[in-house]
Amino acid sequence: MKLLFAASEAVPLVKTGGLADVAGALPGALAALGVDVRVVLPAYRGALARLVEPQRLGELVVRGQRFTVWSGCLPGSTLVHWLIDYPWLYARDGDPYHDPQHQPWTDNAWRFGCFSEAVARLAMGEAGGWKPDVVHCHDWQTGLVPAWLKLRDGAPRCVFTIHNLAYGGVFPRSQFNALGLPPGWWSLDGVEFHGQLSMLKAGLVFSDAITTVSPTYAREIRTPAFGHGFEGLLEHLSPRLSGILNGIDDSIWNPASDPHLVQTYNAGSVRVGKRANRRAIQQELGLPQDEDAVVVGMIGRLTDQKGFDLLLAALPGLLKLPIQLVVLGSGDKQLENALAREALQAPGRIGLKLGFDEGLAHRIEAGSDLFLMPSRFEPCGLNQMYSQRYGTVPVVHRTGGLADTVTDATPRTLKQGTATGVVFEHADAGGLVWGITRGVELMRNDLAALGLIHAGMSRDFGWPAAARQYRALYG
Repeated sequence: MKLLFAASEAVPLVKTGGLADVAGALPGALAALGVDVRVVLPAYRGALARLVEPQRLGELVVRGQRFTVWSGCLPGSTLVHWLIDYPWLYARDGDPYHDPQHQPWTDNAWRFGCFSEAVARLAMGEAGGWKPDVVHCHDWQTGLVPAWLKLRDGAPRCVFTIHNLAYGGVFPRSQFNALGLPPGWWSLDGVEFHGQLSMLKAGLVFSDAITTVSPTYAREIRTPAFGHGFEGLLEHLSPRLSGILNGIDDSIWNPASDPHLVQTYNAGSVRVGKRANRRAIQQELGLPQDEDAVVVGMIGRLTDQKGFDLLLAALPGLLKLPIQLVVLGSGDKQLENALAREALQAPGRIGLKLGFDEGLAHRIEAGSDLFLMPSRFEPCGLNQMYSQRYGTVPVVHRTGGLADTVTDATPRTLKQGTATGVVFEHADAGGLVWGITRGVELMRNDLAALGLIHAGMSRDFGWPAAARQYRALYG
């Protein structure tokens, strides 16, 4: 089976979120199952230099412009990556979607509309002659790929994965016209969405199968509370919709071999290892080495979706508990400023670093006792899986992939030895405080804490299981 895997980001070439982790790990897991995979991305600034001896695969003419396609592998890998190169569109400062001031690029419709058309032409063998059986597209940036392929005889079939329905790739109708899209696509059964162009809707309507990144999220997005206006369409398309839980790269997220930790550990040495990493993050973030405090970690994009506003609202109640809070993230400037003010007002209780620091992220996972994820919605989530692997007890809102991956500590699950965390029902300040209070109680009970830690560390969240489900879907 031949597969073209199309995404707008993938580690280690470029990352802004969980999509990059999926696109960086799932293709390799599929290749290990015998799937012939090519990964295609835009050639962002510096990406081409990361490939080993890239070769020019060919050229594609898209919207009257010539795009160069490069082929190569990453160091130490045999997985083939194709980069679609047009420097004026892709080789820019900033991240793939935003300028250095974190504003969306004003020509994103053109950038990813052209990328999608180029991917569709690649899938028809127009550069290099290699033609896949299936094209796997991800999020709105590749939403027009299935639409273009539906116009071609003998085209590959398409799978479209929703990583976050909140990002619909919505643009004014003028962008539909500028991209020269077929007039017949402008309809309720096509790409029109409340009078605008939605690239995500194109992916939903024109693909042969739709997946999300967890089973619970696949059900949630068919309801008004989580559907972002697409719930009616998704209910209509439900026969082709399924949820496949993301995995994690357990070669990178492995406490026994993690180079970012001050001391590695396994289930047998978890107490000693976590204590050493706990002291390291306390020192790194300017917190006192309080052995009695329960360290609560939180990492992520500073957005309301991730519940950072709920954290701020809950702080008066949280700071009454014997905890130290460690936070790493960046995003909304108002949330950044509010967290910075709270950290100044609670010295010794809140350790904050604004920005992204991969090493510190690993050390927070290893050194925390509890890991907080109060997301209002969470398609899959990765940190709750990292936490369990690192013997850190996740405290999560019951939604999406969080509900699918964390087993709540009830009297029954604790007795069975299957409990791995704390799950709270309401995404509000009260629910958050209740969850952390429950977590602190469990950490104060040595038998319960050790049971939670060992149950979490024994869970298998690796990619092979997901890869087998995707391979079956491609078939």
